[in-house]
Amino acid sequence: MSFEAIKQSLASDMSVVDRIIRTRLHSDVALVNQMSEYIINNGGKRLRPALVVLSAKALGYTGEYHHCLAAVVEFIHTATLLHDDVVDESELRRGHATASALFGNAASVLVGDFLYSRAFQMMVEVNNMRVMQTLADATNTIAEGEVLQLLSCHDASVDTASYLRVIYCKTAKLFEAAMRLGAILVQVDNASEEAVAKYGMHLGTAFQLVDDMLDYSGDEQTTGKNLGDDLSEGKPTLPLIYAMQQGDARQAAMIKLAIEQGNIEGFTEVLQVIKQTGALEYTRQQAQKESDAACAALSILPDTAYKQSLLQLADFAATRQF
Repeated sequence: MSFEAIKQSLASDMSVVDRIIRTRLHSDVALVNQMSEYIINNGGKRLRPALVVLSAKALGYTGEYHHCLAAVVEFIHTATLLHDDVVDESELRRGHATASALFGNAASVLVGDFLYSRAFQMMVEVNNMRVMQTLADATNTIAEGEVLQLLSCHDASVDTASYLRVIYCKTAKLFEAAMRLGAILVQVDNASEEAVAKYGMHLGTAFQLVDDMLDYSGDEQTTGKNLGDDLSEGKPTLPLIYAMQQGDARQAAMIKLAIEQGNIEGFTEVLQVIKQTGALEYTRQQAQKESDAACAALSILPDTAYKQSLLQLADFAATRQF
């Protein structure tokens, strides 16, 4: 089953989620509405809210709160993107101008704050303390991850363990939380809750690893971002870390300097070393290992169409080209 087929199988649920998103984004402040509409129309894969729905359905949930929480997760994710684009000074996301490029940094930060606060208003309505704890913890961890990434920028000494810690905090934690929310709604046993949360963590890690790989190998029209953006921002991602480890002294020094200076002018030479050292293949292999671990975590679940969709999503995360 392709990613599009999985989305189609969830069409009725995601239609409800999208309706909630549009309704709850409304504000009496015109600029908030204008920016919110722009964000919705240029929305991404809706993968994180889909995980909330799939987790709840795979565990047998029959209520309605999963739609609200799916929208909450998307609001939190979108808020982080708005803030990220300001910090990274990004001009392009998903093939479109970023909100910060169109509306300015101040507006992007403030509307991001609006999305965070609206998300917390909505999670309170679910009236479940564990839901609030899970999302509050996730939001705090994401913020820590963004700070860690900021500190690691232009630092060529960052090792794989430090890099993976950033990935967990800024990306995998929200995947983990999305899956855990379904388990909390169903009130399953602790083993089942931890299993789906583990799936989310490994899925999110695989997803980010491939994102970082595509920054050096993807098609710009398909990925909707400029190749070499991570290098220009001085981000020491796994392809660079591995290439420095496997390259000779001259190659390692060249990549180190490119990271420290955010030197996009040397991108062609850096890319050549990345390819020569097999760094892209290595990164894809690590993503596949995370995908395999995600699938293994689901062995505790009954075999349903929703479980199969989760397994297919894990495969998509590791093999995707966009």
